[in-house]
Amino acid sequence: MAQLKETVKDSDTQLAFATAQTKITLNDSALKNQIFEEKYVLVNGIEQWVTIKGNSSKPIILFIHGGPGSPISPYTDVLYKDLEKDFILVQWDQRGTGRTYGRNAPPEELTPEYLKANPLTLEQMTSDGVEVSKYLLKYLGKQKMILSGTSWGSVLGVKIATKRPDLFYAYVGHSQIVNPTIDIKAYTKIYKMAEGRNDKEALEILNFIGKPPYSRAKNVGLLFRIAKKYERANSTPAPENWFQLSPTYDNDIDNKNREDGDDYSFVNFVGDDKLGVQSMTANIDLMKDNLDFKIPVYLIQGNEDILTPKENSKKYFDTIKAPKKEYYLLPKAAHGINQSVVESQYKIFKSIKTL
Repeated sequence: MAQLKETVKDSDTQLAFATAQTKITLNDSALKNQIFEEKYVLVNGIEQWVTIKGNSSKPIILFIHGGPGSPISPYTDVLYKDLEKDFILVQWDQRGTGRTYGRNAPPEELTPEYLKANPLTLEQMTSDGVEVSKYLLKYLGKQKMILSGTSWGSVLGVKIATKRPDLFYAYVGHSQIVNPTIDIKAYTKIYKMAEGRNDKEALEILNFIGKPPYSRAKNVGLLFRIAKKYERANSTPAPENWFQLSPTYDNDIDNKNREDGDDYSFVNFVGDDKLGVQSMTANIDLMKDNLDFKIPVYLIQGNEDILTPKENSKKYFDTIKAPKKEYYLLPKAAHGINQSVVESQYKIFKSIKTL
């Protein structure tokens, strides 16, 4: 009996050793496939910041951030960490954003003269996105990638996807902008919400800025601030740690570049007559210009989104033509990213057929 016990123990030890060896081999293999790169890439004449993280044997997802001027790169280690085992995640600080802005901005403070002399255009940024995509496919040895755009990035994403569909497996839009013009309807909706809440501070601001259209960027910013406050009140927030800066980006230089880049990009986004800056989105209407897709399209919409309401994105979705299309309306989600948005993104990303 003692001999039998020893034999069993020996077998258990061998099995445990074999299991441990298998785990080590699997971990070694996973580590070999992991890619972690942060660097500047020359794109259309300027250096632009790109991060590449994940499993090099898996498909690429190129994220097109919102704002414009609101990079995801400082937050992605928490926000999308779980996706790295199944994808290569690429974050790109667009022209005028974050580290890309810092690399190319003047050494002095952001000035009206700089704003006027250095306009952002949708055409230029679309070209940038195409070039970044081409670079990634060549550099990582892939045939195509998944394109994901949020808010402002959903405009840019649609433009990139329809210009060069051959580069992508699918387009995934979140908080899809169709026509970014601030109209009376949006103002009235926000005003009624302020009245319903007896929000005296908001009503004072709304009466001060008056009804659109607005000639100053700061007035649009004030309207957006009230809308975001009401969105937060009606939706489930993201976990607190999602949007805490990665230590690598939490320093005086990066913080200043993000702040200045956000100001620079926003003024270009909405325009400002006094500063002599034309709106880069004044003539955007995807209902007129981008209805025909050669790749599958997936749209994620928050039910509580005020800035890009479901009525607009659903109308656009119903009108577009695509080989496949799906629409996800999420309760308790607004314009920003929360747990339900990320879970929906992951579900969609995993469902897309890739080579």
